Amino acid sequence: MIEATIPVGSADELVMLLGASDQHLRRIRDSVPAKISARDGKIHVSGDEQAVLQATEIIEKIKSTVGRDGSLTPDQVTHIIKQVTGGPNNGRTAPVDVRQAGKMIRPRTPGQAEYVEAIRTCDLVFCSGPAGTGKTYLAVATAVESLKQKQIGKIVLVRPAVEAGENLGFLPGDLQAKINPYLRPLLDALREMMDYEQVKRYMADDVIEVVPLAYMRGRTLNNAFIIMDEAQNTTVPQMKMFLTRMGLQSKVVVSGDTSQVDLPPHTKSGLIDAIGRLRHVEGFANVTLTGADIVRHRLVQDIVRAYEEGPKKKR
Repeated sequence: MIEATIPVGSADELVMLLGASDQHLRRIRDSVPAKISARDGKIHVSGDEQAVLQATEIIEKIKSTVGRDGSLTPDQVTHIIKQVTGGPNNGRTAPVDVRQAGKMIRPRTPGQAEYVEAIRTCDLVFCSGPAGTGKTYLAVATAVESLKQKQIGKIVLVRPAVEAGENLGFLPGDLQAKINPYLRPLLDALREMMDYEQVKRYMADDVIEVVPLAYMRGRTLNNAFIIMDEAQNTTVPQMKMFLTRMGLQSKVVVSGDTSQVDLPPHTKSGLIDAIGRLRHVEGFANVTLTGADIVRHRLVQDIVRAYEEGPKKKR
């Protein structure tokens, strides 16, 4: 059993955090098997490690929301609890054996739990969904876990160099300088999970390789964990070329957002095409994340929903 203490600024803030007649506190207790009490201007949490970590994270997020908005609604409390516990799938998927900011990385929604489980059990996984659902982050986390556990010997991070109105050739610098903006999201996720010097060492030793899709042709990657991000911006031939790079003892994760395709008009997305083509292939898993799986700022869900529903209303 472990304990944690969360300081509270004032009696008014404590009432806001716990809710009228402790309604928020009761909902936290119903969702997380931890003992929670308030005394001496502090909230005390005790129980097993996972329960205390979850309860503490919920209370800290509620505290941040109160500090930011000056108020707290029951819907916000529901969203925070679901975000932290992962809803009904909580506990079915083991956390990823990687730490970020001292905490074990774990799926936060049922969809994310399904995604991590698919990566662990299948050699080829596709994941599509809107921004903020953890497609890239969880793929990189499971790759780092596999490397740490010596299940693979190399991580390869790939992304098509397709952006609105730009071209690699128009950017200054050498190849690394040119591809850096395109691969930044993958590198950012990687550096949150590993020490900066370790990342540099692994990249120098070719244990971690970051490469644009165009440079994958002709290669065979054995004993590797290969991640392609922003896959909606591949063409059908590019996707075929990428998937056929897969070698022995390798795992491939392909992620993208089918609502944000930057290809020229009338060019079919390789991600959309492959999901249809491969659906009956043994060892292939396709996971679709939705707005309910978004774990960024609470407004991101509303933004995604507004863009999805806007055109429908106009029609």
